[in-house]
Amino acid sequence: MKCMLVFGARPNFMKIAPLYKALCQRSGCSTILVHTGQHFDQAMSDSFINALGLPQPDVHLQVGSGTQAQQIARIMEKLEPVLQTTRPDVTVVVGDVSSTLAAALASATVDVPIAHVEAGLRSRDWSMPEERNRVLTDRLSQYLFTPSADADDNLVAEGIDRDRIFCVGNVMIDTLDWVLPRLPHKETRCKYNISCSRFALVTLHRPANVDHPQTLYPIVRGLEALGDRLPVYFAIHPRTQQRIKEFGIRFCEKRIRPLPPLSYPEFISLLSEAALVLTDSGGIQEEAAVLGVPCLTVRENTERPITLKFGFNELVRADEQAIVAAAERAIAKERRQAVRPPLWDGQAAERIIEILLDRAPIRKRTARWRLASAAAAASPYAGVHALHSSTAPVAASAARAKYARHADHDMTSLLEKQGISGLPTTDIS
Repeated sequence: MKCMLVFGARPNFMKIAPLYKALCQRSGCSTILVHTGQHFDQAMSDSFINALGLPQPDVHLQVGSGTQAQQIARIMEKLEPVLQTTRPDVTVVVGDVSSTLAAALASATVDVPIAHVEAGLRSRDWSMPEERNRVLTDRLSQYLFTPSADADDNLVAEGIDRDRIFCVGNVMIDTLDWVLPRLPHKETRCKYNISCSRFALVTLHRPANVDHPQTLYPIVRGLEALGDRLPVYFAIHPRTQQRIKEFGIRFCEKRIRPLPPLSYPEFISLLSEAALVLTDSGGIQEEAAVLGVPCLTVRENTERPITLKFGFNELVRADEQAIVAAAERAIAKERRQAVRPPLWDGQAAERIIEILLDRAPIRKRTARWRLASAAAAASPYAGVHALHSSTAPVAASAARAKYARHADHDMTSLLEKQGISGLPTTDIS
């Protein structure tokens, strides 16, 4: 089975990593890693790739910044020829970002089956781009891999055939379980000069919270007030940093202690030790619940109601007094032992690959496909096609395995040593 894995925003990395590792352990499977470049900070991207044990992507679309419509259009335009050349048996998309929908649309146009990981989540807030992305991607996908039973119910209520729905658990928790024994607790505290035993951790990035001064200002004032009660460490997203500067919002750094964007292991190190996390991230709601950390979600709704059900998450308005009151309630409670939802056991990726191997139709190399392959040989992606063609799965697999062990080596030279040549540049301008 030839599987294209598409990612582009930082939350995608944690969802793709366990799928890639599960595929690499299966004989007869090959992968095509495609980075769309939706989040375009190269240093941060490389940090996440290295921390999660991923190789550099086979293809980097480099779409860069822009409006949602511009990014989706660029991804579709650049991904279509890659799909036509490599001809995967399935495109796997994760989450709900612009890259998710764009890759699903591009795959549908060239008749490549789509598997959506984290399907069926619904906030029912159509003002959120993520909600539109989720619903449209689910409609396009042949395989809908849900993290929990409530997501199954959402899809069935929308009229989607149960045969397309598979409750497999949460791939984010696969990665969380993988990183927990590897956390750099001491190094992270030393690096960011954190000596206190109890502190609050903050992340904010959603446009609804940070793109409007009338919303961002009271949130910051609420964090300052909370800083009088316990230290507040604010891992400031680049988008949020830009808006704080643009709106001229100032805060006391003795009350709100700013942190730069953190690597995944660094962030989980701090999250696991926090007395409280305040966020608008969907994934952090789930990670906090599994770690047993009280979470305040600065939103009016959530697509992860299971975190509310288990009592580790509370929705709070973007209001100074509401934030302080909710935080005081949370830190006053005795910390409870975490309770994991069903199937959140670190094995979701394994279930997904098992289902795809059992059900995904492996494309037959008909005359039409051979003609397409011949035409593709003249394209800029001919090397990617050769790497993933059915004629060299063993050599390609061996080369990828060797590359994964020696990530500091040049990928092209490693492939040439295995008798595979013609790999193009990974950047698509």
